[in-house]
Amino acid sequence: MRLVLLGPPGAGKGTQAAILSDKLGVPHISTGDLFRANIGEGTPLGVEAKQYIDAGKLVPTDVTARMVASRLAEADTANGFLLDGFPRTVEQAELLKDILADAGVSLDGVVEFRVSEDVVVERMLARGRADDNEETIRTRLGVYRDETAPLIEYYGDRLITINAEGSVEDINTRTLEALETVGK
Repeated sequence: MRLVLLGPPGAGKGTQAAILSDKLGVPHISTGDLFRANIGEGTPLGVEAKQYIDAGKLVPTDVTARMVASRLAEADTANGFLLDGFPRTVEQAELLKDILADAGVSLDGVVEFRVSEDVVVERMLARGRADDNEETIRTRLGVYRDETAPLIEYYGDRLITINAEGSVEDINTRTLEALETVGK
């Protein structure tokens, strides 16, 4: 199963992705992990990305897309993947569509973990990270909303919206039940 996971920071994407990866038998591919791995291994893409990060700039879409394309070409993705953190924009969604088309495959669905801002703020404050204060969290949520709203519209017919409030188990059950209908 080839899925993109969407949801604001604190929606539980990483937690759900780990469980889904295990239950579906496909790798969880996080762009954050891809950046860290490529930079840590000193790959040409990692070196390129690090130059932007060290300068305090966003890594260009082209570099991120090439990292994703390289990762999706690995053998363990033959039966599917869970893509987390890419695409973030419609431009990136178009690039992903092209990457998959070149491989002769397409997405099975896009899972949107929907959660209220108040719940996200509560979850993120509970993590106790120094950079997580309510103002910063709400700003990040605004950026997510602005960047992702067009993406939700773009994926309209492939969107699988999951209520991401409640226990980890309940959210996972809802997700797996929704995924049973994909492709049928």
